Amino acid sequence: MKLILAVLVLVLVVETQAQWYRYPGQAIGGARDMRRAYRDMLEANHQHSDKYFHARGNYDAARRGPGGRWAAEVISDAREAMQILTRRGHSDSEADQEANRWGRNGGDPNRYRPEKLPKKY
Repeated sequence: MKLILAVLVLVLVVETQAQWYRYPGQAIGGARDMRRAYRDMLEANHQHSDKYFHARGNYDAARRGPGGRWAAEVISDAREAMQILTRRGHSDSEADQEANRWGRNGGDPNRYRPEKLPKKY
């Protein structure tokens, strides 16, 4: 029994450590995905589209792996914390966070897509 437990722990530790080198690249790629979604949101300048771009940025970043998911969460939380501090509105921030979580958890960003948003986005 002790041998089985030791082997199981060893397998879990080795598997976890085997992927450590990918994390930074995933995080950098995830940050780029978030930046691209933000730039697209500014470029589109479309009313009621911010939730879509929140969800899309988080979705794209999280698809890169654990590092991308981490980057999306940190960036999203920091942005929403700044909005709360600048008194932009707690209810809007909570709605943004819901869209962030939806995208990060693999939900289809098109759930938040406004009807007349150009297909380019």
